[in-house]
Amino acid sequence: MSARLPELRGEKVVLRPFAPEDITTDYVGWLNDRHVTRFSNQRFREHSFDSCRAYLASFEGTPNLFVSVRLASNGQAIGTMSAYRNLHHNTCDVGIMIGAREYWSGGYGQESWNLLLDWLLAREPDGGGVRKVTAGTLACNGGMVKLMERSGMTREGVRVAQEIVEGEPQDIVLYGRFA
Repeated sequence: MSARLPELRGEKVVLRPFAPEDITTDYVGWLNDRHVTRFSNQRFREHSFDSCRAYLASFEGTPNLFVSVRLASNGQAIGTMSAYRNLHHNTCDVGIMIGAREYWSGGYGQESWNLLLDWLLAREPDGGGVRKVTAGTLACNGGMVKLMERSGMTREGVRVAQEIVEGEPQDIVLYGRFA
């Protein structure tokens, strides 16, 4: 995105660029919590402060975004989002992790998702906007499927039995939304 992510504020959450000071014990803990990452390939890695700093550094000089999801009420970090932009096709693949489990099922992820998608899709392409946002998840991740569908995304495809979760093959479902 040619423009830097501004602070995006909703009723429940604030989105802002993830910064080095956001790499905290809580953040590293979310990534190492097998319940938080059970539907993510992050579950196969052991995360450290160094691996998290390297991941953050991977965004420097790219059109991609790494986003901190924070409570609007007090600024507490509760999760992250990523947005990987393909400049050739003017598309963006988005992901989310609400790592603070006490905020699951409370609408925090949905509001975060909607804020970022609306911001990406509403802007002119020359200003960093995109023509299409995509995302995918394991079909067994019902919360994420609902989140994508409630945001106006349309199911575009399925990768049948693509990954193994808890010993069982699972489909990956792919979603998209145009500007």
